[in-house]
Amino acid sequence: MTHPETLPSEPVGELFRAAFRAHPAGVSIITAMGPEGAVGLTASSVASVAVDPPTLAFSVTSGRSASHIAAAQTIVVHLLGSGQLDLARTFADPSAPRFTDSMDWEVLPTGEPLLKEAAWALRCEIIHRAPLGGSVLLAARVLDIRSNVSDSTPLVYHDREFHTMLAGVPAVA
Repeated sequence: MTHPETLPSEPVGELFRAAFRAHPAGVSIITAMGPEGAVGLTASSVASVAVDPPTLAFSVTSGRSASHIAAAQTIVVHLLGSGQLDLARTFADPSAPRFTDSMDWEVLPTGEPLLKEAAWALRCEIIHRAPLGGSVLLAARVLDIRSNVSDSTPLVYHDREFHTMLAGVPAVA
């Protein structure tokens, strides 16, 4: 419990948003096959949960793509490299056309849409769904991984903007 003398002067929700705007996150696109075809969205909430079995977690909010992804049995989580900035922007814009003929994508034999240019693609089975506020937290077991090592510099989201990182440049202590 918070003591009255340590209560923030701003509402906690605003401070929470500010804290996470200042904390960079990797950029991913999550895809699934919905009843009317392929759906996808850009996400910065993907996190590794366990190695054995390989498990990840992410959250989705409202929207057509989000509801189909939350209901899917299997999905593909695409971890993006710096060369996929346009792809990230396309899937972040709810009005942008997705899965067009000009995009390099295919439907896997298992039924999920795969964006071929992503640095990493993790095909997953949803194993847990938990509604939290206006979001749904999903845990997924990784079934298969594909790598496109030609783009190993990650794309990150920080302070409401996409950024790239310098590959091979470690942080200085």
